[in-house]
Amino acid sequence: MERHGTPAATVEPMTLRVVIADDEDLIRTGLRIIIDAEPDLTVVGEAADGAAVLPLVRRERPDVVLMDVRMPALDGIQATERLLALDAPPKVLVVTTFENDDHVYDALRAGASGFLLKRTRPDDLIKAVKLVAAGESLLFPAAIRALAGRRPPGPGRVAGIDRLTGREGDVLRLMTKGLSNNEIAAELVVSQETVKTHVGNVLAKLGARDRTQAVIAAYESGFVSPR
Repeated sequence: MERHGTPAATVEPMTLRVVIADDEDLIRTGLRIIIDAEPDLTVVGEAADGAAVLPLVRRERPDVVLMDVRMPALDGIQATERLLALDAPPKVLVVTTFENDDHVYDALRAGASGFLLKRTRPDDLIKAVKLVAAGESLLFPAAIRALAGRRPPGPGRVAGIDRLTGREGDVLRLMTKGLSNNEIAAELVVSQETVKTHVGNVLAKLGARDRTQAVIAAYESGFVSPR
């Protein structure tokens, strides 16, 4: 039977724009090959040192920056701080050789949304980029907890912790375990929309840019023990 009328519009998937910052040519090339092989990811620029990242990001406006920690001119920690001071900052995903490197935790405290080991499998790299871009879960929650446990307790409670409601505190505790919004909803027997509201309230009260910053605040304030 012939059908008439205007055909339904095809919704094209959004392509995530990625910038790679690493002082090793081989690493940048490998990351570019992996990322550009994905139909919904594209590398829009590369930087060989931290100082070159900022103008590149201003020009290309990527969604995610893969950031090496140890680079000449400006390290990944300082570069992350400067990126996140922009009006519309990208998500930063630290790429490192050693997961127990204190510099990784410093980069997370500076605002990076997660970290990734350079020996990570290509499929896991792609998943990590998409996860960080979506912002609805936490990369390597156990490793972040271990890094937080290596630091001495903070001098006092993080501003905003005491303003969390009981249910918001429950949500934050589950966030530290790496649970997604869907998993938190199942755990608390509430809707995903309710969880999104609670997560938004937690981030706002803690002044956190994303889940990673909220989780770090939970550990550093003593609200949740990393040990």
